[in-house]
Amino acid sequence: MIKTAALEAVIGHEFHDRQLLLLALTHPSLAHEAGVGHLQHHNQRLEFLGDAVLQLVLTHELYQKFPDHGEGPLTQARAQLVNRSSLAEQGRRLNLGDYLILSRGEESTGGRARNSALADAFEALVGAVFMDGGYDAARELVLRRFRDSMGGLVELPNLDNPKGELQELLQASSPHAPTYEQISATGPDHDRRFESAVSHEGVELARGIGRSKKLAESAAAVAALQRLKEPKEVVRRHP
Repeated sequence: MIKTAALEAVIGHEFHDRQLLLLALTHPSLAHEAGVGHLQHHNQRLEFLGDAVLQLVLTHELYQKFPDHGEGPLTQARAQLVNRSSLAEQGRRLNLGDYLILSRGEESTGGRARNSALADAFEALVGAVFMDGGYDAARELVLRRFRDSMGGLVELPNLDNPKGELQELLQASSPHAPTYEQISATGPDHDRRFESAVSHEGVELARGIGRSKKLAESAAAVAALQRLKEPKEVVRRHP
Protein backbone atom coordinates (compact mmCIF):
# COMPACT_ATOMS: atom_id res chain seq x y z
CA MET A 1 0.00 0.00 0.00
CA ILE A 2 1.48 3.35 -1.01
CA LYS A 3 1.89 6.15 1.52
CA THR A 4 0.11 9.31 0.39
CA ALA A 5 0.42 11.59 3.44
CA ALA A 6 3.12 13.68 1.74
CA LEU A 7 0.96 14.13 -1.36
CA GLU A 8 -2.06 15.12 0.72
CA ALA A 9 0.10 17.69 2.52
CA VAL A 10 1.28 19.20 -0.77
CA ILE A 11 -2.20 19.49 -2.27
CA GLY A 12 -3.65 20.77 1.00
CA HIS A 13 -6.41 18.20 1.27
CA GLU A 14 -6.63 15.26 3.65
CA PHE A 15 -8.96 12.65 2.23
CA HIS A 16 -11.89 11.37 4.27
CA ASP A 17 -12.24 8.52 1.78
CA ARG A 18 -8.69 7.42 1.07
CA GLN A 19 -9.89 4.93 -1.53
CA LEU A 20 -10.77 7.86 -3.79
CA LEU A 21 -7.17 9.05 -3.73
CA LEU A 22 -5.84 5.56 -4.41
CA LEU A 23 -8.28 5.18 -7.30
CA ALA A 24 -7.12 8.52 -8.76
CA LEU A 25 -3.57 7.20 -8.76
CA THR A 26 -4.40 3.81 -10.30
CA HIS A 27 -3.36 3.60 -13.95
CA PRO A 28 -5.65 1.60 -16.30
CA SER A 29 -2.75 -0.71 -17.12
CA LEU A 30 -3.03 -2.31 -13.68
CA ALA A 31 -6.61 -3.42 -14.29
CA HIS A 32 -5.80 -4.62 -17.79
CA GLU A 33 -2.79 -6.64 -16.60
CA ALA A 34 -4.91 -8.26 -13.89
CA GLY A 35 -7.59 -9.07 -16.45
CA VAL A 36 -10.10 -6.78 -14.74
CA GLY A 37 -11.54 -4.33 -17.21
CA HIS A 38 -14.15 -2.75 -14.95
CA LEU A 39 -13.99 1.05 -14.83
CA GLN A 40 -14.15 1.06 -11.02
CA HIS A 41 -10.65 -0.40 -10.85
CA HIS A 42 -8.74 2.51 -12.43
CA ASN A 43 -8.79 6.31 -12.67
CA GLN A 44 -10.49 7.02 -15.99
CA ARG A 45 -13.90 7.89 -14.52
CA LEU A 46 -12.30 10.28 -12.03
CA GLU A 47 -10.25 11.73 -14.89
CA PHE A 48 -13.49 12.43 -16.79
CA LEU A 49 -14.96 14.17 -13.75
CA GLY A 50 -11.78 16.10 -12.98
CA ASP A 51 -11.60 17.43 -16.53
CA ALA A 52 -15.08 18.96 -16.14
CA VAL A 53 -14.21 20.46 -12.74
CA LEU A 54 -11.00 21.97 -14.15
CA GLN A 55 -12.88 23.51 -17.05
CA LEU A 56 -15.51 25.03 -14.77
CA VAL A 57 -13.06 26.44 -12.21
CA LEU A 58 -10.74 27.97 -14.78
CA THR A 59 -13.56 29.26 -16.98
CA HIS A 60 -15.17 31.02 -14.03
CA GLU A 61 -11.84 32.48 -12.88
CA LEU A 62 -10.93 33.75 -16.35
CA TYR A 63 -14.42 35.21 -16.78
CA GLN A 64 -14.20 37.06 -13.47
CA LYS A 65 -10.62 38.27 -13.82
CA PHE A 66 -10.62 39.47 -17.41
CA PRO A 67 -13.83 41.42 -18.16
CA ASP A 68 -12.17 43.23 -21.07
CA HIS A 69 -11.73 40.06 -23.12
CA GLY A 70 -14.31 38.23 -25.17
CA GLU A 71 -15.00 34.58 -25.74
CA GLY A 72 -12.14 34.08 -28.21
CA PRO A 73 -9.22 35.13 -26.00
CA LEU A 74 -10.73 33.46 -22.94
CA THR A 75 -11.24 30.19 -24.80
CA GLN A 76 -7.69 30.24 -26.10
CA ALA A 77 -6.31 31.01 -22.63
CA ARG A 78 -8.26 28.15 -21.09
CA ALA A 79 -7.11 25.78 -23.81
CA GLN A 80 -3.50 26.70 -23.07
CA LEU A 81 -4.01 26.04 -19.36
CA VAL A 82 -5.59 22.61 -19.74
CA ASN A 83 -3.68 21.13 -22.67
CA ARG A 84 -1.99 17.79 -22.07
CA SER A 85 1.49 19.27 -21.67
CA SER A 86 0.28 21.77 -19.09
CA LEU A 87 -1.58 19.10 -17.10
CA ALA A 88 1.40 16.75 -17.25
CA GLU A 89 3.58 19.54 -15.86
CA GLN A 90 1.13 20.04 -13.00
CA GLY A 91 1.37 16.32 -12.28
CA ARG A 92 5.14 16.47 -12.44
CA ARG A 93 5.28 19.36 -9.96
CA LEU A 94 3.28 17.24 -7.53
CA ASN A 95 5.60 14.26 -8.13
CA LEU A 96 2.54 12.20 -9.06
CA GLY A 97 4.78 9.77 -10.92
CA ASP A 98 6.13 8.59 -7.57
CA TYR A 99 2.63 7.71 -6.38
CA LEU A 100 1.17 6.10 -9.49
CA ILE A 101 -0.06 2.53 -9.14
CA LEU A 102 1.05 0.87 -12.37
CA SER A 103 1.26 -2.53 -13.98
CA ARG A 104 4.68 -4.13 -14.19
CA GLY A 105 4.69 -3.62 -17.94
CA GLU A 106 3.87 0.08 -17.68
CA GLU A 107 6.48 0.50 -14.96
CA SER A 108 9.19 -1.14 -17.06
CA THR A 109 8.52 1.14 -20.05
CA GLY A 110 8.80 4.42 -18.14
CA GLY A 111 5.14 4.93 -17.36
CA ARG A 112 5.82 7.02 -14.26
CA ALA A 113 7.33 9.79 -16.39
CA ARG A 114 4.89 9.54 -19.30
CA ASN A 115 3.01 12.79 -19.99
CA SER A 116 -0.29 11.05 -20.65
CA ALA A 117 -0.16 9.18 -17.33
CA LEU A 118 0.74 12.32 -15.37
CA ALA A 119 -1.91 14.46 -17.06
CA ASP A 120 -4.61 11.83 -16.53
CA ALA A 121 -3.61 11.37 -12.88
CA PHE A 122 -3.75 15.11 -12.24
CA GLU A 123 -7.26 15.34 -13.69
CA ALA A 124 -8.29 12.27 -11.69
CA LEU A 125 -6.84 13.85 -8.53
CA VAL A 126 -8.98 16.95 -9.08
CA GLY A 127 -12.01 14.70 -9.53
CA ALA A 128 -11.17 12.80 -6.36
CA VAL A 129 -10.84 16.00 -4.32
CA PHE A 130 -14.18 17.16 -5.72
CA MET A 131 -15.86 13.91 -4.71
CA ASP A 132 -14.24 13.89 -1.27
CA GLY A 133 -14.39 17.56 -0.30
CA GLY A 134 -16.81 19.24 -2.69
CA TYR A 135 -16.46 22.06 -5.20
CA ASP A 136 -14.74 24.54 -2.87
CA ALA A 137 -11.96 22.08 -2.03
CA ALA A 138 -11.42 21.26 -5.71
CA ARG A 139 -11.46 24.94 -6.66
CA GLU A 140 -8.86 25.76 -4.03
CA LEU A 141 -6.60 22.99 -5.32
CA VAL A 142 -6.96 24.05 -8.97
CA LEU A 143 -6.36 27.75 -8.36
CA ARG A 144 -3.38 27.08 -6.11
CA ARG A 145 -1.77 24.83 -8.69
CA PHE A 146 -2.51 27.10 -11.65
CA ARG A 147 -1.64 30.41 -10.01
CA ASP A 148 1.81 30.56 -11.61
CA SER A 149 0.47 29.49 -15.00
CA MET A 150 -2.16 32.21 -14.86
CA GLY A 151 0.39 34.96 -14.25
CA GLY A 152 -0.86 35.61 -10.74
CA LEU A 153 -4.34 35.98 -12.24
CA VAL A 154 -3.35 39.41 -13.58
CA GLU A 155 -2.68 38.72 -17.26
CA LEU A 156 -4.12 36.24 -19.69
CA PRO A 157 -1.64 33.37 -20.08
CA ASN A 158 0.09 32.71 -23.38
CA LEU A 159 -1.70 35.49 -25.21
CA ASP A 160 1.08 38.06 -25.06
CA ASN A 161 1.25 38.83 -28.75
CA PRO A 162 -1.66 37.53 -30.84
CA LYS A 163 -1.06 40.20 -33.49
CA GLY A 164 2.53 39.01 -33.93
CA GLU A 165 1.43 35.39 -34.05
CA LEU A 166 -1.18 36.19 -36.70
CA GLN A 167 1.34 38.11 -38.79
CA GLU A 168 3.83 35.26 -38.58
CA LEU A 169 1.16 32.74 -39.59
CA LEU A 170 -0.03 34.77 -42.58
CA GLN A 171 3.42 35.76 -43.81
CA ALA A 172 4.46 32.12 -43.91
CA SER A 173 2.57 31.94 -47.20
CA SER A 174 2.24 35.60 -48.24
CA PRO A 175 4.50 38.68 -48.29
CA HIS A 176 1.66 40.88 -47.02
CA ALA A 177 1.02 41.68 -43.37
CA PRO A 178 -2.50 41.86 -41.90
CA THR A 179 -4.10 45.28 -41.56
CA TYR A 180 -6.38 46.61 -38.80
CA GLU A 181 -9.28 49.02 -39.10
CA GLN A 182 -11.31 50.62 -36.34
CA ILE A 183 -14.97 49.94 -37.07
CA SER A 184 -16.58 51.84 -34.22
CA ALA A 185 -16.07 53.47 -30.83
CA THR A 186 -19.12 53.68 -28.60
CA GLY A 187 -20.07 54.46 -25.02
CA PRO A 188 -19.16 57.28 -22.59
CA ASP A 189 -15.53 58.32 -22.09
CA HIS A 190 -15.18 56.28 -18.90
CA ASP A 191 -16.53 53.11 -20.52
CA ARG A 192 -15.62 53.14 -24.21
CA ARG A 193 -16.05 50.09 -26.42
CA PHE A 194 -13.96 49.79 -29.55
CA GLU A 195 -14.55 47.40 -32.43
CA SER A 196 -11.73 46.60 -34.85
CA ALA A 197 -11.47 44.38 -37.91
CA VAL A 198 -8.41 42.59 -39.18
CA SER A 199 -7.99 41.92 -42.89
CA HIS A 200 -5.45 40.24 -45.12
CA GLU A 201 -5.03 40.94 -48.80
CA GLY A 202 -8.37 42.75 -48.87
CA VAL A 203 -10.31 39.97 -47.10
CA GLU A 204 -11.70 40.58 -43.63
CA LEU A 205 -10.71 37.74 -41.31
CA ALA A 206 -12.39 38.64 -38.03
CA ARG A 207 -13.50 41.39 -35.67
CA GLY A 208 -12.81 42.06 -32.01
CA ILE A 209 -14.13 44.28 -29.24
CA GLY A 210 -12.22 45.84 -26.33
CA ARG A 211 -12.01 48.83 -24.02
CA SER A 212 -9.19 50.30 -26.07
CA LYS A 213 -8.16 50.24 -29.69
CA LYS A 214 -5.22 48.01 -28.78
CA LEU A 215 -7.40 45.48 -26.95
CA ALA A 216 -9.91 45.44 -29.81
CA GLU A 217 -7.16 44.72 -32.34
CA SER A 218 -5.75 41.97 -30.12
CA ALA A 219 -9.20 40.42 -29.79
CA ALA A 220 -9.61 40.54 -33.57
CA ALA A 221 -6.23 38.84 -34.02
CA VAL A 222 -7.18 36.08 -31.57
CA ALA A 223 -10.48 35.52 -33.37
CA ALA A 224 -8.67 35.38 -36.72
CA LEU A 225 -6.15 32.87 -35.34
CA GLN A 226 -8.97 30.65 -34.11
CA ARG A 227 -10.72 30.81 -37.46
CA LEU A 228 -7.56 30.07 -39.43
CA LYS A 229 -6.60 27.15 -37.19
CA GLU A 230 -10.01 25.50 -37.30
CA PRO A 231 -10.07 22.29 -39.35
CA LYS A 232 -11.61 22.92 -42.74
CA GLU A 233 -14.99 21.33 -43.29
CA VAL A 234 -14.88 18.43 -45.68
CA VAL A 235 -17.08 19.04 -48.69
CA ARG A 236 -18.94 15.92 -49.69
CA ARG A 237 -19.68 15.58 -53.36
CA HIS A 238 -22.82 13.74 -54.31
CA PRO A 239 -22.89 11.71 -57.52
